[in-house]
Amino acid sequence: MRILILNGSPKGEKSDTLHITRAFVDGIQRVKDAEVTVIHVNERHIEYCTGCFVCKKNGGVCVLKDDMQEILDEMLFSDLVIFSFPLYSYGMPAALKNVVDRMMPLSSWNMVRDESGKYGHRMQYDVSAVHSMMICGCGFPNAKHNFEGAVCQFELKFPDRDAIITVPESPMFNIPEAAPFVAPRLEELKAAGAEYAVTGALSEETMRTICSPMIPEEIYAQFANGERKQAKER
Repeated sequence: MRILILNGSPKGEKSDTLHITRAFVDGIQRVKDAEVTVIHVNERHIEYCTGCFVCKKNGGVCVLKDDMQEILDEMLFSDLVIFSFPLYSYGMPAALKNVVDRMMPLSSWNMVRDESGKYGHRMQYDVSAVHSMMICGCGFPNAKHNFEGAVCQFELKFPDRDAIITVPESPMFNIPEAAPFVAPRLEELKAAGAEYAVTGALSEETMRTICSPMIPEEIYAQFANGERKQAKER
């Protein structure tokens, strides 16, 4: 099994969300041989899409010569592509959104209408074996009125996605003092990864567990506000 992690956090390896993603992938590797590639998109040279649509008419070759072709090749060669990112302005960070925009060469100019009435471009590459997943963390105490925009975008872009995992209180994964609360959640994430490796999906119960706050939201908010206050005073 080949897994590609597209890390959209500007923090790179220090990403809060990447702790979540790595735990999930560790769980997959508990039960299945998996080769994992991590691409930190902020470290790559990726130009903005110009909207010329040449790629949709020439067989999927972009006119921009940068690192995006390598990323597309990695995606097409993967069994699972995980979009791992922190919530920025209720959506993807700019660098990862740019990667999604630059996926345009995968589809052709011709449009098709699905059973729901939604129109989309016909694919010009075979992506039927490539599974996709979104893992997103945010610094707010809960998921209410936070993840909806990012989730909606991902659902529309990847209608056949395997899972969308949204985790509040994600800065706790980078705070050593939070280990008593974080360690159990990491084990739950590993168990979720193992479940996915076996069944290809996640149960509702598993989703409720891994997407829930680790500590009461009121306590987390007080702690987060106190940390900000102390940072200003230093």
